[in-house]
Amino acid sequence: MSKSAARARLAEIIRKRSFGRGEITLASGRKSDFYFNLKPTMLDPEGAALLAELTYEALKDDNLDFVGGLEMGAVPLAGAIAQLSWIKGHPIAAFFVRKKPKEHGARLAVEGLAKGETLQGKRIVIVEDVTTTGGSALKAVEAVREAGGEIVLVLTMVDREEGATEAFAEAGLEFRSLYKAGEFLKG
Repeated sequence: MSKSAARARLAEIIRKRSFGRGEITLASGRKSDFYFNLKPTMLDPEGAALLAELTYEALKDDNLDFVGGLEMGAVPLAGAIAQLSWIKGHPIAAFFVRKKPKEHGARLAVEGLAKGETLQGKRIVIVEDVTTTGGSALKAVEAVREAGGEIVLVLTMVDREEGATEAFAEAGLEFRSLYKAGEFLKG
């Protein structure tokens, strides 16, 4: 399947499984008359495969060591990208950042690293399913920077186009998206 065909098919899946209309309160606290819940797409076999493929293609030339982001949205994405990157012979390891460290066990903020493994000096992309203001991704950025990682860019599946571009620019971070909310709002 060509990249444009894969992108069009994934948009269909997102529209059917993950996009809706109706008043909702977003993670940012804002009210909206439309929403994206990408989990049904990320956990659908075809949706997961297409997200991984398009994301991998968008990232393969960035010389990355790790892909990760804030739980919960980044977990299925990071895992799928890591798996596909191995299959493609260009491995990119995955991790995720807890919203708050567990109060038992190792009490880690960053999960998925083997004993003795660190993000120190590693090139990292933060992934997110849906981005509104960028606040959630910036929490992950902060945790990764505290762990010594170098943030190469932030990549979201859907940019709601409500301030994230400006927030990331202000933070000096490159920001890319697979889709913009406007693509789903027309029609």
